[in-house]
Amino acid sequence: MRPPLRIGTVYDFRNPADSGMSMPDLYAAIIDQVAMLDRLGLDLVWFTEHHFLDDGYLPSWTPVAGAIAARTQHVRISTDVCLLPFNHPVRLAEDLAVLDNLSNGRIEIGVGMGYAPHEFNGFGLPVSRRVSLTDEGIAVLRRCFSGERFSFHGKRYTFNDVIIRPGYVQPGGPPLWVAAMSEAGAQRAARFDSHLLPQGPRAAALDPWRAALHESGRDPQRYRVGIIRSCLVTDDVDRDWPRVRAAERYRHQVYRSFTPGTGPGGVASNADAPPIPQTWVVGNVDHCVTQLSAFIRDHGITDLVTWAVPPGLRPDHMNESLVRFCRDVAPRLKSAAMQT
Repeated sequence: MRPPLRIGTVYDFRNPADSGMSMPDLYAAIIDQVAMLDRLGLDLVWFTEHHFLDDGYLPSWTPVAGAIAARTQHVRISTDVCLLPFNHPVRLAEDLAVLDNLSNGRIEIGVGMGYAPHEFNGFGLPVSRRVSLTDEGIAVLRRCFSGERFSFHGKRYTFNDVIIRPGYVQPGGPPLWVAAMSEAGAQRAARFDSHLLPQGPRAAALDPWRAALHESGRDPQRYRVGIIRSCLVTDDVDRDWPRVRAAERYRHQVYRSFTPGTGPGGVASNADAPPIPQTWVVGNVDHCVTQLSAFIRDHGITDLVTWAVPPGLRPDHMNESLVRFCRDVAPRLKSAAMQT
C-alpha cells in the first residue's frame, strides 16, 4: 500500500538586492510563516542548499531546521537537497541526531551530488569526486543511523570506532531520500534503499528506480516519491501571477548560470524526453485540485511541496495563497489520493 500523501512547502531564503527586505527580516518572516502553516496542518517543510550566491541562497540548512523545530509541533523537516559532497557525513549525522531530538523525531534528510562548478571550486573539490563523495557519504550515514558503533574505510573517508550520540529518536535514524536525475541516480537510490526525489525525464529516474526495487524483491509502493510542484491559489490570475512569474524567471536565470543549458538540479533540456512536470499550477481551488490530483496519480507522488516564497517576494505576499493551499487544496488532494 502506498504511503499517505503529504503536502508541504520548500524554502531557499533567496533575497535579491531589490527585494526591500533585510536578510534578518526575511529569516524571521519565513519562520513566522512556517509556524502559521504548521497550525493549519502542513505536513512538510523542505530546505534547499546552494553556496556562494549574492542573493544569500541558503548555504546552511541545519540551523534553520533547528529554529523551525522549536516553533512547530507537526511539520516534518527535510531537504531537497542537502549537497552531500560539501557535508562531512559524520558531522552531518551528529547534526541530524540533535535535530531529531529537538523536533522529537520529525527530521528527514534528502541528499544529492551537486553539480554547480563554482561550488566545487569554492570548497576546493574537483567535480570529478562528486559521485564517490556522495556514494561514500550515504554509506556512512546509513552506518551512523544504525545507532551502533562502526568503522568505515573507503576511497574518500576513513572512520574508526564511531558511534553517534545522542541517539536518534526515530529507530534507524531519519528517513533517507536520494535525488536522481538519471538512471545512475535511480540505481543509487535503490541500492541504498531510500525514498526518491526524481527530476528530469521519468524514464531516466523514476521508472528505473521502481524497476530496480522490483528486481530486488522490494515493493515500490512501500517507498515515498517527493517532488517540488508549486501552486499559486488565486481567484485573480491576472493580478497575482505576474509577480510570481517574474520571480520564477529570476530563479531559473540563476540556475542556468550554474551550468548553461540546464535547469534546476542541473537537468539538461531534452526535447525528446520531457521532464516530469515541475511548472507552477495557477488558478482557483478547483483548478489546482484537478491539475495536482492528476499529476500525483500519474506519477505516484507521495510528497508534494510548493515553493513558498519565490525570490524577491515578501513572505506575506504569499500568505493568502499558502493558507488556501493548506486549508482548501491539501485536504482534497489527500482525499483523492486515498481513492487511487
